[in-house]
Amino acid sequence: MIQSETLELLEWHRLCQHLATFAATKLGATAARHLKIPDSQSQSEQLLEQTKEIYQLETRLTTGLSFEGIQDIGDSLERAERSGILTGDELLAIATTLAGVRNLRRVIDNQEDLPILTELVADLRTYPELEQEIHRCIDERAQVTDRASQKLGEIRTDLRRLRSQITQKLQNILQAKSGAVQEQLITQRSDRFVIPVKAPQKDAIPGIVHDTSTSGATLYVEPNSIVPLGNQLRQIIRKEQAEEEAVRRVLTELVAAVKPDLERLLAIATTLDLATARSRYSFWLGANPPRFIQREHSEIITLRNLRHPLLVWQQQHEQGQPVVPVNLLISPQIRVVTITGPNTGGKTVTLKTLGLAALMAKVGLFVPAREPVEIPWFDQVLADIGDEQSLQQSLSTFSGHIRRISRILEALGSGEAEGELPTSNSALVLLDEVGAGTDPVEGSALAIALLQYLANHAQLTIATTHFGELKALKYENDRFENASVEFDESTLSPTYRLLWGIPGRSNALTIALRLGLKPEVVEEAKTQVGEATDEVNQVIAGLEAQRRRQETKAAEAQSLLQQAERLYKEVSAKAASLEERESSLRASQEIAVKQAIAQAKGEIAQVIRRLQKGTPTAQEAQQATNALNQIGQLYQPATPAKPKVGFMPKVGDRVRVPKLGQIADVITAPNEDGELSVRFGLMKMTVKLQDVESLDGQKAEPIVKPKPAPTVVTPPPQSVPEIRTSQNTIDLRGKRVADAEYILDKAISEATGPVWIIHGYGTGKLRQGVHTFLQQHSRVNNYEPAEQADGGTGVTVAHIK
Repeated sequence: MIQSETLELLEWHRLCQHLATFAATKLGATAARHLKIPDSQSQSEQLLEQTKEIYQLETRLTTGLSFEGIQDIGDSLERAERSGILTGDELLAIATTLAGVRNLRRVIDNQEDLPILTELVADLRTYPELEQEIHRCIDERAQVTDRASQKLGEIRTDLRRLRSQITQKLQNILQAKSGAVQEQLITQRSDRFVIPVKAPQKDAIPGIVHDTSTSGATLYVEPNSIVPLGNQLRQIIRKEQAEEEAVRRVLTELVAAVKPDLERLLAIATTLDLATARSRYSFWLGANPPRFIQREHSEIITLRNLRHPLLVWQQQHEQGQPVVPVNLLISPQIRVVTITGPNTGGKTVTLKTLGLAALMAKVGLFVPAREPVEIPWFDQVLADIGDEQSLQQSLSTFSGHIRRISRILEALGSGEAEGELPTSNSALVLLDEVGAGTDPVEGSALAIALLQYLANHAQLTIATTHFGELKALKYENDRFENASVEFDESTLSPTYRLLWGIPGRSNALTIALRLGLKPEVVEEAKTQVGEATDEVNQVIAGLEAQRRRQETKAAEAQSLLQQAERLYKEVSAKAASLEERESSLRASQEIAVKQAIAQAKGEIAQVIRRLQKGTPTAQEAQQATNALNQIGQLYQPATPAKPKVGFMPKVGDRVRVPKLGQIADVITAPNEDGELSVRFGLMKMTVKLQDVESLDGQKAEPIVKPKPAPTVVTPPPQSVPEIRTSQNTIDLRGKRVADAEYILDKAISEATGPVWIIHGYGTGKLRQGVHTFLQQHSRVNNYEPAEQADGGTGVTVAHIK
């Protein structure tokens, strides 16, 4: 009972109605409106895979997956099994359904990488011979064709002949008795051919009167001369009907013989249509596929920019307000989250949004949140939302809540030992205004006891409340967390944003003052509330202001980082271009040198051939020597001047980095490894001493490392050297940002000195997330890239306060 109540409270039926509008068949729409929620995680994963493959398939197809021709033939199959004779329309619907499902299977079989859908249609039988037989016997107007049987063809030939005789005789009568007829027209009444005769002249055409006009001026008469032909026609029509029925009976028997296969075909078509509806609805929502996580494996619930699907529909189709998303990042150890804040601030909407997200993931729908979407598979979603006050049952608001909460606890079961989560029950419990409707002191105590019980017996509980005592549970038990909805005091309206880690504060007195209540009344109320409450509200206000400042700084840092990355890409592209140009010049120089060597060899060979002709004289030998010297001076490359050595860059000097083609400023002097840091524009990088030169071309003199001292000097006890060890090194490579933040927070809270954080290079998203987290952490004094020997910019060193 509580399960159906929860679906009603979350307005699940409305979401199913929206899903049904994306179905292509009547069967799919019916299945969507009565969507069954799976009982196991494996079933949910199977449905999600179906949705993903349909999503993938429809992105490849230009017109999407077509369900043309597929109809609801379930009732027809039942009648066929019970020996009822199907109509032509029913038989035609069966034939078009077979063709439509066959086309679906053909489309799926022609695609690759669709294992779930391929397996679904692998053993599907569409009986093309039955479809052909139906089309042979039934035309597009659902009438039995002449070719259905030889006997039927002969009967219809006789019918056409007889109708022609009757028509010819009536035409003759109309011409002969034109003065007695109302108009030259042959019509039918009760399957009998008649002509309209004027009432005063009815005796002019003897026959049987079958009908009269409304005014009584016209009688529809079947002349006596064609009565025998009309009787004969009726007998032949009955034979035709009997033969048509015989044809349809044979086709019905063919259908009944394969009824189980046709029912399975219908079920598969419905499954495909429902999966397609889920895919198209998910695409329309801008949703992403969820991944089911195991919280006992320290995985975090991650739902960023989560939107309420019904509010999205309302915004798109009913001109509703823009949907404000919420962020839900819940650590593995958290079992209870209490949400506080003013009324109409979005607390209840947050509960419903999370409940619908959990149900959507279970039925194979994508969740309207930013990737990655990571949520546990809850075997139960239980909710107490709204007011169950009833005059008929004499239930107050408090009584209604208690009745429903009792049913929730019964559904959860007795649980296991204190502090252990029952392995058989992984439930999500949503409680709105827990403990409300009674004395505040007793209601608060009851709410605390209830939440502590749920912390032991449900996987996750989200509760909204106005009780200040519930805010303190976070500081007494690490399984509790606080959240609040933001309130803009300047506009006296909520922003619908969810703030984590900060409890909501009371705004009643502030609102009352701004709405015009006398100041002396408000001041008196403040004295009644007490100074402690006022101080708590001031602390909470300070936390909210600090949070806004951090968000502003984070946004500015993100903008600077994007600018730096853009400049880095420009510099890298320029360096690559220069390197390519240098390579091209080197290749052209090599070609020129080879050509010069070849030409020089040819000229030397000519000199040698001249000396070999006859007996060389001393004068000729001297001439040959001079010629060789001239060739050597002409083709031998000039010896490059040795670069001047003796330049040593200092902080503030401007140097040239030939490899990058850039002029840079020295910001740190060379260390003992011959490395120094330089800056050009917004970029800062570490380069080797031998890779820089002065602006006038001088090379730096090499650094001679000093010999190690023979004795070891013990550092003073008060100074702790920054030494990297396995204990203060964290490897985050391959982790998601959400998981990395959780690991970082734990390591920093336990650290007593610097922490080396290995995040690698990759796309830079993990490094960006780490730096954003370090900027906001209260224990981090500053951070910087590690030394080149420790990984350079692939490692960040965080210095702890």
